[in-house]
Amino acid sequence: MLKIGIVGVRGFSIVGAVKAMPEEACITAMCDLSEEALERAKKEIGLNDSQCYRIYEDMLKNADIDAVVISTPMHCHVPQAIEALQAGKHVMCEVTAAVTMDELWWLIEEVERNGKIYMFAENYCYMPESQLIRAMTKAGLFGEIYYGEGEYTHDCRELTCYEGHRTWRHYWQMGTRGAFYPTHSLGPVMQCFDDDRIVEISCFSPGNHNDCGLRGDDLTQTLCRLESGKLVKVRVDTISPRPHCMTYYSIQGTKGCYEAARGLGDVAKVAVATEDNPKGFDTWVPLSNFNHLLPERYKEKSEIAEKAGHGGGDYYIVADFIEACKTGVQPELNVYKAAEWTAVGLLSSLSVTNGGRAMEIPDFRKNMPYSEKKIKL
Repeated sequence: MLKIGIVGVRGFSIVGAVKAMPEEACITAMCDLSEEALERAKKEIGLNDSQCYRIYEDMLKNADIDAVVISTPMHCHVPQAIEALQAGKHVMCEVTAAVTMDELWWLIEEVERNGKIYMFAENYCYMPESQLIRAMTKAGLFGEIYYGEGEYTHDCRELTCYEGHRTWRHYWQMGTRGAFYPTHSLGPVMQCFDDDRIVEISCFSPGNHNDCGLRGDDLTQTLCRLESGKLVKVRVDTISPRPHCMTYYSIQGTKGCYEAARGLGDVAKVAVATEDNPKGFDTWVPLSNFNHLLPERYKEKSEIAEKAGHGGGDYYIVADFIEACKTGVQPELNVYKAAEWTAVGLLSSLSVTNGGRAMEIPDFRKNMPYSEKKIKL
């Protein structure tokens, strides 16, 4: 059984998933600066005083844990991941993976040095709709995919202030320029491009028009060119006054396309050519017509998974993390994908502040030579 320690209140999102797998894993420690969070851990998880920590290093040293789920503010992710890896613990880390390019190199080198599991907790990749589109892609229903887009439009202005004080989001998210939070939009789309990778990005912004004193762009559009020449467009918008639409995606292939729901009664839809209907790409049909193509585990565990959160995404990502720790095989959402998708956001800052200048994304892979660990202008 995998014994898990959580650091950061956001980690409560995995509690339901772990409780649904009592023979596979259990939560044996919680760390947070907030006494309120620790009291919540005692009630919701069933921990006692000795299993609750205010100091992260104390949890790593004294708690009975095999793995750590890092759910703290993003500028804490790499320092805490490195400490956990050096303490011999497996790591599942929330997005984004890092806040600087140097941190990405440090993280990769530490994972390679210690050989412990590192999983990027991009749970949007595990949502049923994302998995269904991926299954349809693999079945060839869209033909060859050559374009995709993802949007994260989520008005987060109220999260930049708490009890009259500016929160970390004021600085590390909406205080930075560029597509600072791209992975929810990138992950599910990139999974439709198999092993293709992002080689270059250009980021554009309409400027800053908010009246909240935030330095960030009101929104950004980032165009990603893949190694194959195909394109992915990402919109990140957490300041504009608008309804939430955090999971909008679109895929275009040679045989058809897909568009997620956008609100006001809209539903996810596809238009695809089939043997029975060669002109099927002319007409939208509900995506739900293809639910039979969902991976089997999404059918078998649907009710249990849905209760765990994020439409089941939290359940399946935890299940894969447990399996990776059990087998010692790095998961699909490994440190290299974490670095590539995070780098899009980091380098977009340089791009947008230089008029959309094209920025090369490094080829993140195992045992990269030191000479390639740089930013090319």
